[in-house]
Amino acid sequence: MNNLKDKVALVAGGTRGAGRGIAVELGAAGATVYVTGRTTHGSPSEYNRPETIEETAELVTAAGGVGIPVQVDHLEREQVRALVDRIDRDHGRLDLLVNDIWGGELLVQWETPLWKHDLDAGLRLLRLAIDTHIITSHYALPLLIRRPGGLVVEMTDGTKEYNDDNYRDSFFYDHAKSSVIRLGFAQAHELRAYGCAAVTLTPGWLRSELMLDHYGVREDNWRDAAAREPHFVISETPRYVGRAVAALAVDPDVMRWSGQSVSGGRLAREYGFTDVDGSQPDCWRYLVEVQDAGKPADTTGYR
Repeated sequence: MNNLKDKVALVAGGTRGAGRGIAVELGAAGATVYVTGRTTHGSPSEYNRPETIEETAELVTAAGGVGIPVQVDHLEREQVRALVDRIDRDHGRLDLLVNDIWGGELLVQWETPLWKHDLDAGLRLLRLAIDTHIITSHYALPLLIRRPGGLVVEMTDGTKEYNDDNYRDSFFYDHAKSSVIRLGFAQAHELRAYGCAAVTLTPGWLRSELMLDHYGVREDNWRDAAAREPHFVISETPRYVGRAVAALAVDPDVMRWSGQSVSGGRLAREYGFTDVDGSQPDCWRYLVEVQDAGKPADTTGYR
């Protein structure tokens, strides 16, 4: 599967979670993938997690692509500018930008009203979730629009339909994730004249490294977490949303998705890919029709 050979991608925020899954799947399709983040060997971020951008880049290369780790704080304009300048010098092109920068999990005070939430933590969350995406696109888009067919994927949590109808249990989290959807919509409008697309994409209930640790399970025994949270049975690996991005990247008619907010599950039905276990979880439909409806956990018809 070398559909993306000779294509250059930037996965901004590729240290772990969805970003890592996306980078690896792009590598499996043959792409050269610049993987950015703050955590490197010997230089952890405020998360103090073990995952590093070097590990992600190694996984990209092992999958069949070329992984290039670059330490970048996407709130620092000069670091982002230097990153894009490097990609330009190395390749003279950028075919795919994935804005997956986040870093706000430790800052959210769930089910805490705005006036009680730590204001500094909330405002930093917004900067990490929104400003990073804007800064990165500001510097990267001039390189991306040199060739028609470029694609921007804005990563968020929740589709527009779901977020419009549901409060996400935190003023700051709700605002952050809904704002990213609008970032994708606005970029689609501005990129259209250049023959480039922008799509906002959400994974489902992601079995990220953080989530597995939260439930005290590993990927090989993740179903044990259902004893604590039955609806976890709808969860998916980060590779699933990675396959969604890869499918968009090779679609010659990707402009049909431009400006839309879609889920990995919806794209799986459209393109026919599956998660690594062969299943096809449709998390956002499950959340509405089963979990939010108060029904017992049952994935029949949803994966």
